Amino acid sequence: MQVDIHQRIAEVPPDEWNRLNRDATPFLTHEFLHAAETSGSVSAATGWAPRHLALRDGSGRLVAAMPLYEKTHSWGEFVFDWAWARAYEQAGLDYYPKLVSAVPFTPATSRRLLCGDGEDEQSPALLLEHALRLARDSAQSSLHVQFPHEDELDVLRTAGLELRKDCQFHWHNRGYRTFDAFVNEMSARKRKKVRRDRRHVSEQGIRFRWLHGGDMDMAMWRDVYQLISITFLRRGAMPYYSMEFFCELGARLPRQLLVVLAERARQPIAAAVFYVGPETLYGRYWGADAQYNALHFETCYYQGLDYCIANNLRVFEPGTQGEHKVSRGFLPVTTWSAHWLAHDEFFSAVARYLDEEQQHIDRYIEAVDRHSPYRKLPHPASVQSK
Repeated sequence: MQVDIHQRIAEVPPDEWNRLNRDATPFLTHEFLHAAETSGSVSAATGWAPRHLALRDGSGRLVAAMPLYEKTHSWGEFVFDWAWARAYEQAGLDYYPKLVSAVPFTPATSRRLLCGDGEDEQSPALLLEHALRLARDSAQSSLHVQFPHEDELDVLRTAGLELRKDCQFHWHNRGYRTFDAFVNEMSARKRKKVRRDRRHVSEQGIRFRWLHGGDMDMAMWRDVYQLISITFLRRGAMPYYSMEFFCELGARLPRQLLVVLAERARQPIAAAVFYVGPETLYGRYWGADAQYNALHFETCYYQGLDYCIANNLRVFEPGTQGEHKVSRGFLPVTTWSAHWLAHDEFFSAVARYLDEEQQHIDRYIEAVDRHSPYRKLPHPASVQSK
């Protein structure tokens, strides 16, 4: 087997890469990663230098791959290691650069060790072996695998990485035919809250359109990008992805990019951007030109639920954080990351910390579950795929 390190995803043929994305995850497609790089959103200049690994057999056929980046900061990962970086700095050591396997700016679980169906079972272990070798040979402080698929945890652990547990709030479709069918499974108080939210939006004269990437032109993207930029500008930053990224991705993946556009008097006032997978809707960005009663909940959550029900999608992942999602039907689901540090003493300290942190996460999930909005708890463990 031969392993190549690619500094541009364009160096890998799209059909070869996409063949390994067997779950058809939209943000692991060659098109997504290509748009991220060519738009300048993901580059050495933004602190995400591509180092994608490609494993080829003796005939040169791509059999496995790993999206990989050399990072000079920890922004846009949503797995927080700032305290580790500070500890390195206080000890007079360099925490950056580090290697990270992730989809930039996308905190969603998906495969990191991409292998086609029927490929050599040793391929994931070989990818990790070469990733660790690259980290050592290029004097990286560490290797991090963010939001890997649950199926990959054993090989990550076997390779010597320490697992870190966290949680997000996801919604699971139990075969609902209508939004009311979903709401009727909630407690009376929670049903009232959801219906009140939706009524407040309607009473403000706000209407919605669902637009896929293929429906959008440059002027529409300009309006949407201006709206979602507002959320970032309030935090003193610009969106992670440029408008050029969305324009290219909309053209390349016309059905896998979704915009929920809120309008009043036919004028755009808010927007949310989603990615559409074969079974899952992923919420990503949102913004509005002013404050409107309950508009955030409607645009980012209820419209997404409507879309999942209408299109028979099984899961809705609206993004990170937010206990307010629980009262609107979203339940805690475990997410993972995996970490290796070159410095033995720091690695041992981090391993001890992760053990303690996992106990806290377990208690937190149990506490949230006790406040389920449902009359009968449809816990994700009973409905999510294995």
